[in-house]
Amino acid sequence: MKSDVSRGAYWSSRISAVTPEKVFIRGYDLEDLIGDLPFTAAIYLLIKGDLPSPPEVRVLDGVLSAVLDYGLEKPGTVAARFAVSANPSMAVGLAAACLSVGRHTLATEDTSRFIVDCYSRFQESGSTMEEFADQEVARLRTSGHRIPGLGHPVFKRVDPRAAALRALAVRESCWPAAADLYEALHSSFTRLPGKEDIAINDVGMMAAVLVGLGFSPEEGTGVAILSTMPGLIAHISEELTGGRPIRVVPRDEVAYDVQSGRDYRRDRARAGWTDDWGAGAAPAEQS
Repeated sequence: MKSDVSRGAYWSSRISAVTPEKVFIRGYDLEDLIGDLPFTAAIYLLIKGDLPSPPEVRVLDGVLSAVLDYGLEKPGTVAARFAVSANPSMAVGLAAACLSVGRHTLATEDTSRFIVDCYSRFQESGSTMEEFADQEVARLRTSGHRIPGLGHPVFKRVDPRAAALRALAVRESCWPAAADLYEALHSSFTRLPGKEDIAINDVGMMAAVLVGLGFSPEEGTGVAILSTMPGLIAHISEELTGGRPIRVVPRDEVAYDVQSGRDYRRDRARAGWTDDWGAGAAPAEQS
């Protein structure tokens, strides 16, 4: 459905279009998709612009199930439940959870960029994968940078969710060569003393698989957020129906180290405040 109306327009979009009779999604009649195209396939179609293959759908479906929920040990879940305890709204809770996503939790984009960048440099290096991995790990250690997507507070050596997702991607022939390099980097890193137990975590594996599916780093983080939505809806619903209003951190869980007894009048004078501070400078006389 092409048109020249977008020339000079304030916005243009190839994603969808609405006519008086139809809704078109990436050029397809939405009525044809409803009940025929699985939601996971529709997600791929909307983001990437083309229909996915069945193996790609099965792998993306695995990505969307790789997190689902992590109880109250995920910052976004806690943020959502705190927010709706004060403002009882599903939308508010979901927004609060999304705002907690970033470098330290859930976002896959740093890992995706790392994987893509490393693989590009590996292809130009002329080194074997193992040689490049050892050199890259040494370089990162010297520069004080970490490998994103590694480590988990609970799972050691192997994150079972990551292992299941990897096995699915390999089985469906959606495992990219760039992910092999990422695993080689992990292998090199874990040969270092004291690093033996560090696993590729679920977010790291999601990033590797999403690279193989052709998602950009930013799109990958969007998919990762989408994967947590069912769990968030369940938690917010639970909070709305059975939680307590206005949750706060219990007093006995906080170490307050606030100085008391400070002399406000003395310190005010020392800081240069006077009783007429609000008057400001006198206006200049007009000639």
